[in-house]
Amino acid sequence: QNQNQNPRKLETSPCFLFTVNSVAKMDFQVVILAGGFSSTLFPLVSKEVPKALLPVANRPVLSYVLDLLESNNLKDLIVVVEGEDAALKVGGWISSACVDRLHVEVAAVAENVGTAGALRAIAHHLTAKDILIVSGDIVSDIPPGAVAATHRRHDAAVTAMLCAQPVSGPSESGGSGGKDKTKKPACEDIIGLDSWKQFLLYIAKGTEIKKDTRVKKSILCAAGKMELRSDLVDSHIYAFKRSVLQKVLDQKPAFRSLKQDVLPYLVRTQLRSDVFSDQSNVEENGNGNGKNNMQNNEVVLSQILSNASSPSFHQVYESGLDSRKTHKCCVYIADESKYFVRLNSIQAFMDVNRDVIGDANHLSGYSFSAHHNIVHPSAELGSKTTVGPHCMLGEGSQVGDKCSVKRSVIGRHCRIGSNVKIVNSVVMDHATIGDGCSIQGSVICSNAQLQERVTLRDCQVEAGYIVCVGGEHKGETFARK
Repeated sequence: QNQNQNPRKLETSPCFLFTVNSVAKMDFQVVILAGGFSSTLFPLVSKEVPKALLPVANRPVLSYVLDLLESNNLKDLIVVVEGEDAALKVGGWISSACVDRLHVEVAAVAENVGTAGALRAIAHHLTAKDILIVSGDIVSDIPPGAVAATHRRHDAAVTAMLCAQPVSGPSESGGSGGKDKTKKPACEDIIGLDSWKQFLLYIAKGTEIKKDTRVKKSILCAAGKMELRSDLVDSHIYAFKRSVLQKVLDQKPAFRSLKQDVLPYLVRTQLRSDVFSDQSNVEENGNGNGKNNMQNNEVVLSQILSNASSPSFHQVYESGLDSRKTHKCCVYIADESKYFVRLNSIQAFMDVNRDVIGDANHLSGYSFSAHHNIVHPSAELGSKTTVGPHCMLGEGSQVGDKCSVKRSVIGRHCRIGSNVKIVNSVVMDHATIGDGCSIQGSVICSNAQLQERVTLRDCQVEAGYIVCVGGEHKGETFARK
């Protein structure tokens, strides 16, 4: 629709959906789960800035997702946002930024419904054979088209993209950007793969692994052996066969999360077949054929074990053993040289802003100067002020005399006084920083104000907040109650 028109509701559904522009549709429908006002990113998100519009090198994080999809010729998109207010803000930005490039529909769903709940709410808008689901908070150069191609090649029920565990924390040159300098990655995923690394046999969070871990006997028998990995993470990019996804969402109304509920369920049940039933299940049938069924099971299992060295896992269960009750759970493992970060924590926000103007600057879309930084032509620098490499200074910003900016992103139209030091930090648009301030490893949100001689280390300041003159603060969050 025209960007000056108001969004219109469709039917009496749990979401409203409006089109912001249009080009030709593709056969692979893409859903971007963009979240809303995420509590895990407080106080960076606000009523004015939903998660999808958080800046990464002065660009909304959602813009990186849209560019990535467009580069893979995936242009038929539904962007799902939690909350109508957030959806209107996201839709307004898309309508001005992506005109004539993409076919985008923005769907507003209820807040805190989870990723599975969000897909339930828009299920009546999903019409393609296959659905590609992408988290709206990723910054990456891994081609999602490769996931779609893998999915189609195997005719899978679900294909998950796995990538190397991202390195999180301070750069070697100092400044943590978080409260814990030795912070390790959050709970690693424990992932089981077949020998050819094509099929997903097991997935769980590291925190879920106890002394005894149960794995489906049928899956182990069919695969012959399983390789357990803790160095890979689920990237929250999935290709689903639409019919399978909708069936699970309909039959499992308590499922809230794709990663924690839907994906593990499909992995556990991918060889759900009577020929693999254990003795207790056979006896519960009470049909008088328990002994014969057990003998048949032993024959089938021995046949599977003898074929454990066959070319691939799926050839075993495609041999006609009750194939009506099987489905394929596949993986696409990204090359280790590729970049991938999800903006799902304050530490990740710091990391990705550092990387996109540093080692991963090919993702920024900007041209860097001979000094390996970006200083907008309209920015003003005082005398004896230095802006080091891997820094960004936005349009219309002013920096006073004798200032030092290192490994930091400064937004548009900021006002920075004299004798200010900014290291490993992010300063968003229209922020004001008084004379003599020192800022390290911190985030200053839009329109925030630091009065004179404020020292911040590993802090976050909410949009519009005023930090009073002269204080020294470490590891604090400044926000209105």
